[in-house]
Amino acid sequence: MASPTPPPRGSCLIENARLLTLAPTQGERGPRRGARLNDLGIIERGWIATAGSRIGGIGSGDAPDAWRLFAGERRVNAQGRVVLPAFVDCHTHACWTGDRYDEAAMKLAGREYLDILASGGGIMSTVRSVRASAVDDLAAQLTAHLGLMRASGTGAIEVKSGYGLSVDAEMRMLEAITQVAASAGEWMPPIVPTFLGAHAIPSDDPAWVDACIEMLPRVVERFGRLQCDAYCERGAWDPQQCAQLFTRARALSMPCSVHVDQFHALGFLSQAIALGVRSVAHLEASTANELELAAQSDAVGIFLPGSGLHLDLRFANARRFIAQGGAPAIATNCNPGSSPLYSMPLVIALATRFLQLTYGESICAATWNAAAALGLETECGALVEGYRGDLLLLPIKDERALAHEYESGAPELVMLGGREISPSPVLPQDAA
Repeated sequence: MASPTPPPRGSCLIENARLLTLAPTQGERGPRRGARLNDLGIIERGWIATAGSRIGGIGSGDAPDAWRLFAGERRVNAQGRVVLPAFVDCHTHACWTGDRYDEAAMKLAGREYLDILASGGGIMSTVRSVRASAVDDLAAQLTAHLGLMRASGTGAIEVKSGYGLSVDAEMRMLEAITQVAASAGEWMPPIVPTFLGAHAIPSDDPAWVDACIEMLPRVVERFGRLQCDAYCERGAWDPQQCAQLFTRARALSMPCSVHVDQFHALGFLSQAIALGVRSVAHLEASTANELELAAQSDAVGIFLPGSGLHLDLRFANARRFIAQGGAPAIATNCNPGSSPLYSMPLVIALATRFLQLTYGESICAATWNAAAALGLETECGALVEGYRGDLLLLPIKDERALAHEYESGAPELVMLGGREISPSPVLPQDAA
């Protein structure tokens, strides 16, 4: 009888695990809705093995002898603890320099966020710091922020520009994001860059709207057809300006996403849907009619409870969105001002309390649906043979604790691309 073929070098076997596979049904693509949001594909006692950067095998019961005899670098007895896909953070502003502590003090003194923005604080405070930063400085800060996010279980991640608000500074931000993505190596999860030149209109450049739209071909030429995002809000980009931006972006085959209705419903949500955006984020102030329209569209609704926690305790009506057929995702919105938050486990806990997602919905929204929001659901967001080896071993035996108990789901083991990652790096001294 032939000896079993050893698994590839660098493999890892986890046994006796409660596996949340979130495995797709035959041919399933795109975000989940309705009852599928609560189907976590649970294997109550199973095994999973990585082979190189991918999942080499997964199943119920005991692992096959080939994996048990040649367990590679690591063999772990999970003792009934939960294993699930690494989280996908589909909406972040994780590339910045400087800090916003003065702004936080103004908030504590009773100033409103939009008042702070109008007086030169908020986004513009970070803009001044980013404009003064070289590409290497931006890349170093982003790497440090990613280290904190990886340590709490984040795998694939979206990172926006938007703190430059000039052609030169926006290009430097995108250069830093793509540089970090390239330097991480093929085994690391995808870093998805997004162009967010339409983040605000700087007081020192009232012509920025036209300049931002005009730079889109340059962005595509240098970085490819990145996702194009905009912040539609009073004091930022208005609906007409956003429509002009997205019309030009679509002509260049750039997928579009939008921050909309965070503080005020300006009527752009329905227009954004008509323009074919693939995701709509925030939605705290959306009207019932527009929220229903968004729910019945193809767009993913990205909910950001960290902003409500940090700013004003206002949260979007995600429960209504889901009941009306919507596809929800959740994300940290990691940024230095309105959501200084790195932890997806905390976002999951906030989603059940303030967005009224069920335990299953919150996990699906942080994995499969978040991957679908970035077009990554054939690679990430599930435990399936051939998918990326991005997975977490949690210190809990019941996945409901991940949402019910604050931070009890901080991972014991984070594997990205089949490798156990090191502890998060220390932030540079001038980091936020």
